[in-house]
Amino acid sequence: MKTFILCYLATTMGLSIFIFQDTELKESMQRGSEIYADFCVTCHLEKGEGVANTFPPLAGSDYLIKNREGSIRGIKYGQNGTLIVNNITYKGVMPPMGLEDEEVVDVMNFIANSWGNTTNEIVTLEEVQAIQKK
Repeated sequence: MKTFILCYLATTMGLSIFIFQDTELKESMQRGSEIYADFCVTCHLEKGEGVANTFPPLAGSDYLIKNREGSIRGIKYGQNGTLIVNNITYKGVMPPMGLEDEEVVDVMNFIANSWGNTTNEIVTLEEVQAIQKK
């Protein structure tokens, strides 16, 4: 009986965490889509396709998924110099958008889970706060 109760509690807690994280991600992505529409869509376009040889795509972006810390840093502080996305070299400047850390979390969760991108791990406020400007 004791084993059954422990298994039941462990299963219930596990499901609760999964459901909570899924809800939390969806809410973050919704907020992130609004931030994206306000700050990012002009350069990266509505479907994240970017502009050839000018602004890198976010849709299906190998850089976004492989370089999570660099992606967050770019959103948080801006970016300049050479960037290779999907084997195409981009040289340009992305100015800092002036977003709060909470907004960086939301827009990163949105772009990391849209247009064919998927991540198994939600971006958290603690993760964004820990990333410093280089």
